[in-house]
Amino acid sequence: MAAGLMRGFAGFGSGMLMAPVFAILYGPIDAVAMVTLLELVVSAQLIPQVYKEAHWSLVGPLSLAAILFMPVGAYILQSADPVVLTRLMAAVVLAFVLVLLAGWRYRGEKKLSSTLAVGAVSGVMMASTSLGNPPVLVYLLAGNDPARSIRANVIMYFAVTQVVLLVVLGYMALITRSALTMATIVAPGYLLATWIGSRLFRQADEKLYRRATIALLLVIAVYGLLR
Repeated sequence: MAAGLMRGFAGFGSGMLMAPVFAILYGPIDAVAMVTLLELVVSAQLIPQVYKEAHWSLVGPLSLAAILFMPVGAYILQSADPVVLTRLMAAVVLAFVLVLLAGWRYRGEKKLSSTLAVGAVSGVMMASTSLGNPPVLVYLLAGNDPARSIRANVIMYFAVTQVVLLVVLGYMALITRSALTMATIVAPGYLLATWIGSRLFRQADEKLYRRATIALLLVIAVYGLLR
């Protein structure tokens, strides 16, 4: 439910909260499957609210690059040490967050090449750890887009990519019966909390949104390094 509140409010963050706990309880493979299933369900709940506000010229290339690189992440999930992998990713996220906290902001247009690169990194991270959020969020938060636009882009990006990720995981036999069962049990409370979070977002201001998202990224990065 804590993850659902963050997902509904900010449009992201649930996977970063759930994945470490689920990995400890059920193992990394089931954790990725559970988070993907839950995120896909809640995306369907949020899409009607943000579909028209998303910038598809940005979301499209991001999604395409992520989809193309998901098989790489799925292979890493099967073969790499998940603890080492998570710590390396956390270090990268921490570095970007510190840059943002130092006051740096990207002022120009988001070029296609950089958008594709961010999408590719996100796709690998999404399939290997379910944590595809940080590179996309850092990229979007670095500009001056309004909070509603950022939230809409994030929600639609993950709605598109999670459908494909579910297919990839299924094809590689990484979705187990236990993951399906636990996701079904958790889903009702998660959906309720997401609805509450989306209601709270309507009362939030721009500064609160940016501070909340950057603070969450910082906490997750430090936790990933120390866990």
